[in-house]
Amino acid sequence: MKTVRWLGVGIAGWLPALAMASTLETVQNRDSLRCGVNAAQPGFSSLDDDDQYRGLDTDVCRAIAAAALGDATKVDFVPLDSVERFTALQSGEVDVLSRTTTWTSSRDTTLGMHFTGVSYYDGQAFMVASDLGVQSAKELDGAAVCTQSGTTSELNLSDYFRINGMTYDPVVFDAPEQSIAGFEAGRCDVLSSDASQLYAQRMQLADPSMALVLPEIISKEPLGPAVRQGDDQWFNLVKWSLFAMLNAEELGITQANVDEQLSSENPDVMRLLGQDGHFGEAMGVNVDWAYQIIKQVGNYADIFDRNVGAGSDFNIDRGLNALWRDGGIQYAPPIR
Repeated sequence: MKTVRWLGVGIAGWLPALAMASTLETVQNRDSLRCGVNAAQPGFSSLDDDDQYRGLDTDVCRAIAAAALGDATKVDFVPLDSVERFTALQSGEVDVLSRTTTWTSSRDTTLGMHFTGVSYYDGQAFMVASDLGVQSAKELDGAAVCTQSGTTSELNLSDYFRINGMTYDPVVFDAPEQSIAGFEAGRCDVLSSDASQLYAQRMQLADPSMALVLPEIISKEPLGPAVRQGDDQWFNLVKWSLFAMLNAEELGITQANVDEQLSSENPDVMRLLGQDGHFGEAMGVNVDWAYQIIKQVGNYADIFDRNVGAGSDFNIDRGLNALWRDGGIQYAPPIR
């Protein structure tokens, strides 16, 4: 494949010519979206009993497919580990990465990729064996800590223990399933990762009561989808697919009532649902692009609740992921 020189720095020194092509045209000609996801993180991306990928991240993929193709089912999910995910996006193996990936300055500026928004505000935490009697991360001096390679967790751990004058013994694994297996087998006293992942991993234990997630959050982990640099149209479509779900929640438009809302006289609702204006045209999609997202996938509350919130086994509180008007920090620019 012909390559072009990337003018940034870092491991993305060479990017495929595909990064400069129209991703939307490629997706539409293929009639499917290739979305890079986690292989096994319940709540965000994992296979269900019918071998279908389910989770908040996978629903973001479906929303993009609904906008781009009019059909949320036209997604080819590509399972990626934490090390290969960036190369897969850079090389064009996937069109978008929606894989519990933290938005950081280095990733945003040296890997030839753009983050398009925050689908889940998270933070790194610690899970310990209940019988250790530990109640705070400040009691972990000298602990063996299991974590995953190729993630922001490694640097966060080093920073936290150094700042607090403590030492630790890192036990590093390549995949989350290896990390939880190592923790369960007693290879480490502590497992550290994003809090969302720890809650999912705790439920995978043979006896979830044997583990406790400590209250401290030691980092900012804004998770969201990312695309290759050099294709503004695709960047805009992926970005506004997420914004459409947030705006829909704010306007009270749900998967259950979206058809009723088509007759609304609220100008904001009319614009979002394609009843007024042509806001999909600049992104190369149909006028009803946002309607298709909401009808087929739901608004942000719909996908949060069924995957990780009150309608799921995790029952995670919305917290920072609540809308700005409800005490959280989720906020989307208006469609107008």
